[in-house]
Amino acid sequence: MLPDSLPPELTEAALPTPEVLPTLPMAPAGDAEPVAAVPAAGEPASAEPAAAGPVAAEPAAAAAAAAASAALSDLSPAACAQQLKQRFPALFVGVPKPLKLRIQVDIQQRAPGVFTKQALSAFFRRYTGSTAYLIAVSKARQRFDLDGQPNGELSDEHRQLALDELARRRGNNESRLALEEQQRRNRATLLHDFQTTTLTPANFCALKGIAVDELEGYLATARREFEERAHQAPMVEARQAPDRPPSGPRHRPGGAPGRPGQGRR
Repeated sequence: MLPDSLPPELTEAALPTPEVLPTLPMAPAGDAEPVAAVPAAGEPASAEPAAAGPVAAEPAAAAAAAAASAALSDLSPAACAQQLKQRFPALFVGVPKPLKLRIQVDIQQRAPGVFTKQALSAFFRRYTGSTAYLIAVSKARQRFDLDGQPNGELSDEHRQLALDELARRRGNNESRLALEEQQRRNRATLLHDFQTTTLTPANFCALKGIAVDELEGYLATARREFEERAHQAPMVEARQAPDRPPSGPRHRPGGAPGRPGQGRR
């Protein structure tokens, strides 16, 4: 059964009064903005305003420019070298020539938009570090421009740096060749000792200080090197042999064939 009266806290006076929203002024009928008509079912939608065309074309142009820039930055040193040979053959075709200082600036001015700074830097690091270029620098007195004309003197300091680098590379190459020759001799000795030993492979490897599973590889390499040197030895001897006079009886001016000293009577 419901109570005859509500508790004081639930009476109408205790309930919160709803907030009254301010009345918004109504715009005159003539100032109302036109509402776009919604096409009925089956009717084609109206085309977009013409002003949206240039706005939509800007992202496409930016994407094309970004793709072109990425293609230039991805130019490999080999592709960059080919482009430089085609555009500046007087400098980049044939024997290397010492380059004019700040040659990259000249290239950018003569061929704008063709090479990026990164692509040229990668190419010139390889080009100027080659042995052929260092030899050219060590012997030259002048630098050369894009037209193959002398443009600036080559300093003694740069020439000496090229000579020092060539000497360092020559020493490294000689050391490498000496190491390879020593290793070849060690394999030849190993093959000879293995062919004459009476030890088992395990004991032989323990004596030589090598792993058993590596023995066959060393021996196979030693056999191949022995066959190669045996095949090359006759050709080397033929090149080193002095010229021999043709065999047969000797002829003297005014004399008949036979014993030396016997002339015609």
